Amino acid sequence: MKTLLLGLAYRSQYLIVATALTLAISACTKSESSEVGKISQNVETDIPRLANGKPDFSGIWQTTSAADYDLEPHANRRDAPPSTGVVEGKYLPYLPEALEQKKINFERRHELDPALKGWTLGVPRGIYYPEPFQIFQREKDLIIVHQFGHSVRTIFTNGTDHPQDPYDWWMGDSRGAWEGDTLVVDVKHFNDKTWFDRAGNYHSDQLHVIEKWQFLDKNTIEYRATIEDPKVFSRPWTLSVILHRHREKDFQLIEDYRFTLDYDEFYPPKPPQAQN
Repeated sequence: MKTLLLGLAYRSQYLIVATALTLAISACTKSESSEVGKISQNVETDIPRLANGKPDFSGIWQTTSAADYDLEPHANRRDAPPSTGVVEGKYLPYLPEALEQKKINFERRHELDPALKGWTLGVPRGIYYPEPFQIFQREKDLIIVHQFGHSVRTIFTNGTDHPQDPYDWWMGDSRGAWEGDTLVVDVKHFNDKTWFDRAGNYHSDQLHVIEKWQFLDKNTIEYRATIEDPKVFSRPWTLSVILHRHREKDFQLIEDYRFTLDYDEFYPPKPPQAQN
């Protein structure tokens, strides 16, 4: 009889503990769900907005990512720190012939990289290159000014479409539309003269980029770019980097024209030397 009563007592205590744990877990789950909801709501209400209610990305931005060294995972090299990469799926889906060209680019990167020549960085490289860029935003467009080379890019958000008979541009032609608080930008009509990074990852003139710009908080943007190029890759692929707002006092862009360095000794023109 004592054994039976003792067993019932233990069982009763077990049920009480189990019930308490269930209630505690339920309360934690509700609390976490509430906190996530509050964070999401704060992001929606705390971000800067234009008069029309759309997110306002105006400001000076820069990534801390090492994406420009090499988009793919790599060990340390003399010219690059190690990185896990920024590509979903880790590696770029090159077509066989294109992969051979990428290998050549890598071996000759110190002479072939367009950035080393001071050329325009292109899209998306200009966004994660390790120099700041500034966004000026209006309802009808966003103007992106890069410190490197002072390249200027316009993203039209006025409902207009790509030109029907375009040139091939260094930075393509950008047309944006809003999906909620996310700016989705369709970019095409590129030339084939830019690279994705210093490691020789490259594209053809068939490059097509879909960008997504979204605030994580008022000072942080998640930037995603989906790349399609049927001449070079077997399927589309996506990269993602985080952009941080510069908030230092008096911070500003400084001219960085690399392609003019060879001419610095000649400018400004020096007065002719007096004849003896």
